[in-house]
Amino acid sequence: MARIRRERPVLLAAILSALAALAAGMNKWIVLVLLLVMIFTALFNEAPVLTAEPLEPVEAEPEAPASRLPDVSATLAGLDIPVMVLSDDASVLFQNRAAEKAFGEVALGAHISARLRSPGVLDMVRETIATNAPNQIEHAERLPSERVYIVRSAPVEFRDDGQRERFFILSFRDISEVRRIDRMRSDFVANASHELRTPLASLRGFIETIQGPAKNDQKAQAQFLNIMLDQTTRMSRLVDDLLSLSRLELKSHLAPDEKVDLVPLLGHVRDSLVPLARDVGVDINLHLPDGKVEVLGDRDELVQVFENLMENACKYGQEGKVVDVRLKNGSGEPVEVSIIDKGPGIPAEHVPRLTERFYRVSIEDSRSKKGTGLGLAIVKHILTRHRARLIVKSEVGKGTDFTVRF
Repeated sequence: MARIRRERPVLLAAILSALAALAAGMNKWIVLVLLLVMIFTALFNEAPVLTAEPLEPVEAEPEAPASRLPDVSATLAGLDIPVMVLSDDASVLFQNRAAEKAFGEVALGAHISARLRSPGVLDMVRETIATNAPNQIEHAERLPSERVYIVRSAPVEFRDDGQRERFFILSFRDISEVRRIDRMRSDFVANASHELRTPLASLRGFIETIQGPAKNDQKAQAQFLNIMLDQTTRMSRLVDDLLSLSRLELKSHLAPDEKVDLVPLLGHVRDSLVPLARDVGVDINLHLPDGKVEVLGDRDELVQVFENLMENACKYGQEGKVVDVRLKNGSGEPVEVSIIDKGPGIPAEHVPRLTERFYRVSIEDSRSKKGTGLGLAIVKHILTRHRARLIVKSEVGKGTDFTVRF
């Protein structure tokens, strides 16, 4: 019955065809036989069953494990110390922002030697790669300012399903401040003890004299007290200069980023030194261009630089009676400030050492003019922080030219 219901359209078509044949005059027996054949074919002929052959299973190739480099890089990116990630051949795979700021950007895939040329650092990296053991050394960078780092290289290894991935972490810990403080302490002790020994001995001698032979001599006491006041004032200036020098050294690596107009600044410095210049019989002449001449700097520190240079020109070049201050700002050329005196000049053998601490061309002349021997050392440290240079030209008998080039 299910087959009859399914083949109903075919059976109906066969019956209609038989009736049409009888109406057309065909033999009824032939029509009957054909009708039976069609009915039998429709009801009992099985349609071919198509069976899909099972496909052979295809083995999926195992996927390669994902690299751990993005995870390592994301973790190190948040550190505030310079860090690099190296491969087995010492190529740079990643560097964080602190490393870019400290050493400049390195093209990924470039060898570490493209940025760090220190033989010690490169040997340490090669040894770590060869032995798979951590190492560290102390490394100093000289430019743009002196920095000291503890550089450490260490392997980082990952194993997943038999797969091995290895990186090398190169980190830099800045110990510049520690080294600088240690050096300042030793310098302060050595320099201060040397410079303070003479005035302290003088003070002790005067005090013993006042307590002894001059105990009742008012005139001698007044004279000695004036000398003692000068000595203590000199020691106070010396300590102030040493502390100023120490503060400058602590921030020498931080370049100032404020704009300072040198035209009014030099005018202010000249005006503040007019009483001193008048006392020694010197005229300070300014030669300034029209308009602004701006440089990146710290105004107070630049005032200290030019006050020191102009004051030295007045004191040590007073025989020439004139100090010229020239500001040059040529197109495409660096800004220059020159302080020129017409004094006795400085012998050539002394010029390279002028900015050393406590170095004096003439010790007696310096002390008679109340110098501490630290002025030009302070100037040097300020200009180092400003990424500027001090150029000294001098000729005996003709004068001296101190030029600050920004």
